[in-house]
Amino acid sequence: MALSTELVGLADIRAARELLTGVVRMTPMEGSRPLKALVGGPVSLKCENLQRSGSFKIRGAYVRIARLTAAERAGGVVAASAGNHAQGVALAADLLGAAATVFMPTSAPLPKVEATRAYGATVHLFGDTVDEALVAAHEFGERTGAVLIHPFDHPDVIAGQGTVGLEIVEQCPEVRTIVVATGGGGLISGIAVAAKALREGVRIVGVQAASAAAWPESLAVGRPVPAVSMATIADGIAVGCPGAVTYAHVSSLVDDIYTVSEESISRAELLLLERAKLVVEPAGAAAVAAIVDDPGRFEPPVVAVLSGGNMDPILLLRVIQYGMAAAGRYLGIRLRIKDRPGSLAGLLALLAEVGANVIDVEHTRTGPKMYFGEVEVAVSVETRGVEHGVDVIAALRQAGYPIVS
Repeated sequence: MALSTELVGLADIRAARELLTGVVRMTPMEGSRPLKALVGGPVSLKCENLQRSGSFKIRGAYVRIARLTAAERAGGVVAASAGNHAQGVALAADLLGAAATVFMPTSAPLPKVEATRAYGATVHLFGDTVDEALVAAHEFGERTGAVLIHPFDHPDVIAGQGTVGLEIVEQCPEVRTIVVATGGGGLISGIAVAAKALREGVRIVGVQAASAAAWPESLAVGRPVPAVSMATIADGIAVGCPGAVTYAHVSSLVDDIYTVSEESISRAELLLLERAKLVVEPAGAAAVAAIVDDPGRFEPPVVAVLSGGNMDPILLLRVIQYGMAAAGRYLGIRLRIKDRPGSLAGLLALLAEVGANVIDVEHTRTGPKMYFGEVEVAVSVETRGVEHGVDVIAALRQAGYPIVS
């Protein structure tokens, strides 16, 4: 049966909050000095990465399952997710005494898969994307009678996610701009309902990964349309197509949708680790990425929602490296030195003298453009940033090293 696209109201969100009392925590709001310096006014981080199950998803999942009839809960629930919704559904079902089956893409991070199982759900790996897993979840529900708990496209889910908006307004009453990572649109829909009802003139901004962005085109043509690409490190917001219910909310209440690059997400991830001491998954860092990219677009006080913290450690290592490279803190240099004892040691001593930390060195004696008696050295160094990298190159040139690239 098709769902009504009538907008969720403030009363619905307040009722959802009553259901969630004692189930979820009011997550902290942390000020950010580096972001404040960029924006020119207060910027706060709403830390849903510290929520139970590691993201905001428990809010909507619990409200949806709690409002099922006893008979429906007895028949079990089914969901599809890359990880955060999976964990939210698994935990909510466990708390409410319902059996949960979750379909996850085969590419889902192992820690998210194991965490979902640890909450008591039966997990099936299916397909390459969340959308393919969702097809399998639909089929399972039709076959077994299990109720599908959609990750975003249901009024109860939106109402549950909207409780984040209530907390934002309570914790930062003067808020002017709320920035939210956006996949299917459940979180931003709920936040927009609550914030717009309680604070006149507040601006709601959604953020998508540029390489997995269905919302800009959907809003441009006036209906949900699939994204043309789904290649992003931010798997938590890699949703192929908005839903009818979330589209009605976003098109009515959200002021702007911005997109950010993979490099920007990685830089934001690095900033949150180094300056805020917070572990946030790439999707959760997207809001911060948008602020760093163009701080002038955001009127303070600003609240950026860190939507999740379920980070695969292997991906974390890759994102840190990518973020450091994007921030100009990795420098690759290829140069030529004399082929004689002590030449390489002299080069490395100079790099140490200018404060460049050597990561690796490749030493080559043969090449089509090399002269007899010289060797080519490819060296990767860690710098303190773009300006320091320029200084390192200048020092090498001043010392007479011919840089190839």
